[in-house]
Amino acid sequence: MNAPHDRRPASAGEDDDQYSATVLGSQWIQRPGPDEPGATLVDTTPLSPAAPTVLRFGPGVTAALTHGLPAGVAAPRPPERPRRGPRRHALPALVLIAAVLFVLWRQGPVAPLSVREVTVTAERGTVGCGETAVVAAVVHTNGRSGTLTYRWVRNDGTSSGVLRTDVENGQRSTRLRLLWSFEGEGRYSAVARLRILSPGSGTADVPFFYDCPLSPDPARP
Repeated sequence: MNAPHDRRPASAGEDDDQYSATVLGSQWIQRPGPDEPGATLVDTTPLSPAAPTVLRFGPGVTAALTHGLPAGVAAPRPPERPRRGPRRHALPALVLIAAVLFVLWRQGPVAPLSVREVTVTAERGTVGCGETAVVAAVVHTNGRSGTLTYRWVRNDGTSSGVLRTDVENGQRSTRLRLLWSFEGEGRYSAVARLRILSPGSGTADVPFFYDCPLSPDPARP
């Protein structure tokens, strides 16, 4: 086999663009020839009559996938992994909705504030001269929150305006109070009445006495 020779320009006068250097691989070694004093380049690459052909098509394609494929045939794509869509969140969402519906079903519908009972009492059954009577009322409700409106009415023809008080959730009783002052001499049979305006309607009253004896007239014997 004739080995390629590295031919260099014979003289410096020749054009540089006509010279083309040959890059030799590492399998070429230099041995002296038998008939010429110069060097001979010998290819030492071992011959393999059944060397397989490996084709690669683009980045990421391994030799195992492309081994032995003819030119122009693309390597088969690996199977795609199934994608998990929104269905993976469906089961937790359904469980949460079911739990909320169960709690609401156990609690039942939320009832509004309602009055169940009203009681009115006087601190003392009889008050004396120039004293103030204390009348207390207890309004029993169903434990729901809301606003209670009411009015105090006295049997002397006077009444308070519309009064309001807030009832908190879980609170089952509300205390109200009326102060009624008396003056002068004499005896009077008093009645204090509590009238519930909302929610619903209802009344409760309590009687008591005002007693202030007449002072004796010093002019009379």
